Amino acid sequence: MKPRPGRSSIRLPGYDYTLAGAYFVTICSWKKEFLFGHISGDEMHLNDFGRVVWDEWERTEVVRSKVSLDAFVVMPNHVHGIVVIRDVGGGKTPKQQTNVGAQRAAPLHR
Repeated sequence: MKPRPGRSSIRLPGYDYTLAGAYFVTICSWKKEFLFGHISGDEMHLNDFGRVVWDEWERTEVVRSKVSLDAFVVMPNHVHGIVVIRDVGGGKTPKQQTNVGAQRAAPLHR
């Protein structure tokens, strides 16, 4: 993936991100629009879209048997969370592990 101008990649060079492990992810809304709710004081107030994001994040463990979720937060224009991809390789070395569906590039990049 080509880094955006003025930003450098925080990815570990040469690391295979399709392997089992814990990953901190950030998912942003289109054009960083405030689609998921608003903050008032110190509280995040989810709107209908925000509740869908929350519900779908929690549903991830149900529909993906090799994934566990840790802490997450839905913000007005993004979601932060920790995704744990469990060892699916049956004790194999990292190079022999089964790919769990992760891609090496954003799905919209060609």
